[in-house]
Amino acid sequence: MAYVVTENCIRCTYMDCVSVCPVDCFYAGANMLVIHPDECIDCGVCEPECPAAAILPDSDPRAADWTAVNADYAAQWPNITVKGEPPADADAWKDTPEKRALLSPDPANL
Repeated sequence: MAYVVTENCIRCTYMDCVSVCPVDCFYAGANMLVIHPDECIDCGVCEPECPAAAILPDSDPRAADWTAVNADYAAQWPNITVKGEPPADADAWKDTPEKRALLSPDPANL
């Protein structure tokens, strides 16, 4: 089992999860983070740290649509190991539903 970043992260990208991950399994896109499923050790420390409640265990039915997204983009985006600054408008986007169409396939510019 691994953890999965879901739609709630899009346009929020708080990155609190990055600072607590013991194995550095987060990868950064232009407006979302993902977890590399083969690197995640299922410790769960990231889940309660996410202000947007965007991280779920892959066994949660709400994570099903995001498992492949995490695996695909983790192979393309750069690894992130240090918490950066969230977008200035992160709080405004935090509780916005149905953000999937806003997901950028572009990697973060770290």
